[in-house]
Amino acid sequence: MMTFEFSPAPFVPFRDMEEVRRVRQIGRDEITRHWNPDFRIRIVPDADVEFLWIADMFYRIKSAADEGRRLVMIVPNPWPAYSKVTHLINRFRVDCRNLWTFNMDEYANETGRIAPETWEAGFMYAFKKYFWREIDPALRPPERQILGPTDDNIDDYGKMIADLGGADICYSGPGWTGHLAFIEPDAPEFSGTLEQWREMGPRVCTLSPFTIAQNSLHGSFGASGDLCAVPPKAATIGPAEVIRARHRIDLHAISLGGSPVSWQRMMTRLVLHGPVTPRLPASILQTLRTDVWVSESAARDIEPRSDIGY
Repeated sequence: MMTFEFSPAPFVPFRDMEEVRRVRQIGRDEITRHWNPDFRIRIVPDADVEFLWIADMFYRIKSAADEGRRLVMIVPNPWPAYSKVTHLINRFRVDCRNLWTFNMDEYANETGRIAPETWEAGFMYAFKKYFWREIDPALRPPERQILGPTDDNIDDYGKMIADLGGADICYSGPGWTGHLAFIEPDAPEFSGTLEQWREMGPRVCTLSPFTIAQNSLHGSFGASGDLCAVPPKAATIGPAEVIRARHRIDLHAISLGGSPVSWQRMMTRLVLHGPVTPRLPASILQTLRTDVWVSESAARDIEPRSDIGY
């Protein structure tokens, strides 16, 4: 039988085909095994991933309130599930006066101007809509403690987190490029050796075409593949803020509308079991104390599906 060989397209960020072939073969039953005992991978039913995230966030907020201590959280792309956390806060009358949240990223335009919180497709707009404003005013943290990167604070954003003692928890999930927050593998703003890259803090960076395609499927942009609706740049925390957090939870559970199609299935294997490299930004978590929750859909074996077309 004749074989057909080819190299990945030149714009694909991670191109080590030996590693790609290796991790592609990692089956569901192998995905939880890892050389780092502090990198704890768990497979959970698809329907449970959101519940576990909500429960963890609420537990941390309530425990901190009960103990009268400050809680600093780095939080990901806001979506309506945040309102379920606020329901529990309101139901159990949890005082959030000592809660500080830092959005991990925000969109920016081609000149590097960061989207204001009044922009309805922006992350801060959504976070305040689904989280902060949903909390009973008597329980809310002061608005000055609900933060995201802006034109005014981007140069000091990392210091703002550090001045509070660093983040207690950083929630994340890999993008199609393996990005962590909007730390892209091919962004010129994040170029450098692994040692240099680990020390990099917040900045505005260029988004990968893959990220723009991925985000064009988000509901805030119409879930319709509208590439022109997604800004070309973003402000983001750097690897340094993730590394310095006291703990991390990484979620792998994205599929297309609940179908068996998941672009994340392959990237899950690369960032959990591939090399630790800036070319796979989320791979840095392999070296850190991290809880990883992988849905059954993302953990599913990678194999041809002749029953699925485009």
